[in-house]
Amino acid sequence: MAELRHSSSVGSRSSSSPLRGDEDSSSPHVHDHSPSGGDDEDGRPRHPSRDRDRPIWSVSGFHSFFPFFGDDPRVSPQKNKISILLILILAIASLISVYGIINHLNAPYLCKKDGIVLNCPHVKETPSPWENPLSATTSWKPCAERRIGGISDLPPENETNGYVFIHAEGGLNQQRIAICNAVAVAKIMNATLILPVLKQDQIWKDQTKFEDIFDVDHFIDYLKDDVRIVRDIPDWFTDKAELFSSIRRTVKNIPKYAAAQFYIDNVLPRIKEKKIMALKPFVDRLGYDNVPQEINRLRCRVNYHALKFLPEIEQMADSLVSRMRNRTGNPNQYMALHLRFEKGMVGLSFCDFVGTREEKARMAEYRQKEWPRRFKNGSHLWQLALQKRKEGRCPLEPGEVAVILRAMGYPKETQIYVASGQVYGGQNRMAPLRNMFPNLVTKEDLAGKEELASFRKHVTSLAALDFLVCLKSDVFVMTHGGNFAKLIIGARRYMGHRQKSIKPDKGLMSKSFGDPYMGWATFVEDVVVTHQTRTGLPEETFPNYDLWENPLTPCMCKA
Repeated sequence: MAELRHSSSVGSRSSSSPLRGDEDSSSPHVHDHSPSGGDDEDGRPRHPSRDRDRPIWSVSGFHSFFPFFGDDPRVSPQKNKISILLILILAIASLISVYGIINHLNAPYLCKKDGIVLNCPHVKETPSPWENPLSATTSWKPCAERRIGGISDLPPENETNGYVFIHAEGGLNQQRIAICNAVAVAKIMNATLILPVLKQDQIWKDQTKFEDIFDVDHFIDYLKDDVRIVRDIPDWFTDKAELFSSIRRTVKNIPKYAAAQFYIDNVLPRIKEKKIMALKPFVDRLGYDNVPQEINRLRCRVNYHALKFLPEIEQMADSLVSRMRNRTGNPNQYMALHLRFEKGMVGLSFCDFVGTREEKARMAEYRQKEWPRRFKNGSHLWQLALQKRKEGRCPLEPGEVAVILRAMGYPKETQIYVASGQVYGGQNRMAPLRNMFPNLVTKEDLAGKEELASFRKHVTSLAALDFLVCLKSDVFVMTHGGNFAKLIIGARRYMGHRQKSIKPDKGLMSKSFGDPYMGWATFVEDVVVTHQTRTGLPEETFPNYDLWENPLTPCMCKA
């Protein structure tokens, strides 16, 4: 921080002796014998009235610089105009100098971080932590929406190559991605898509149907010019159970991130032969850089425009957002925090976390039971845990999240909506975060049991509420990877990227957390500089970089 010190200088005033009368001026040896030397006996100036009535340009100091002014009859009016012009030029030059000083005060200072020169804003113009200061430097807009008045390129219904049926597995967000991929695969093969089934997951244990979460009519109508979609298996196919169980009706050998050509060469012939085929498993079974751009654009059209939650889910989410924005009695901003620190996530990460010996022993038993092949005898896990933490592959603990947010400049009064499962360690693990940010709330805190009762029938309905409240937040913060955070950040980028989405650099943060000699000021500087560009702006994609988190290349256009 630089301080500017202004100095002012006072020029000495020069005065000349008053003009003497003609009788005095005739001889240079005439002396004033008055006691005061320049005043009359009563102490007043010798020529008060004459000095007072003089114009400013008649003063000797001024007259010496600008001799064209004054009442001297020898000076022509033309010379008076020249002097006026000179004064105007000096005045303009002074204004330009003042303007330059003001610009200098408002200009960014230069600072260095690890030898790299950076633009550091003046302390008076430091952006609010709620703002995305670099969003104004980008000029992208969504361009994957349906073409209004466009001509459908669908072939007649009797010319379809067959029917495709998929099981959308996993949680809500994994299912969402599978649905987008299913539409794309149907388009690639010129097949009719049967409305996907949301398969019950072993972890979520949910039996939600597509129509329990999404607006089916809008889904089918919005995509009517891209892919033909039917609600159910055709009536002429009588043995529907066979489609779920028979290997003769299932394509199982689809590799992850398969190319579009794979489906044309290996799946399409079987669909033409059997007329109806199921594809499973169908998690991440379509690539990104190995499919045509119009197919990726279609996936964005499905994700951001065709897949809409049911009106009752949207309305409840809007109510939760409104309550978050008015928790202080006045309109306030709020942050949404996706805190991934459930027991299953902690166990699966195979990272080491702060805890007692008993707690670590119980976690080791849990890992050995759930993932015996990875656990083995446990002797290699400590070195593995250290390596994963250095690489930023460990979930952030609630206490670590609190310190990072405080370093970013968020005050204690920040209103934070927490989207999370049951946090491993309970209230003790949450204590550091709650102590630094006491205004932590969940949907259960914002809504009564009666309001949420109808949504508890389906776990995915509750997940949809979290999704929408996070999507509409002023700032979104993720703490670990996963489809939920990936889809949120991607949607916020696609819809305008004006709101900040923070993706912590966990690798660099682990280095800072592990430095016992780092002071708070240095840590704050590290956090701020590290995350200046990790605010959810659209980024150019590279091979194998999925479009769910960053849809720029196929789905956004220059504004």
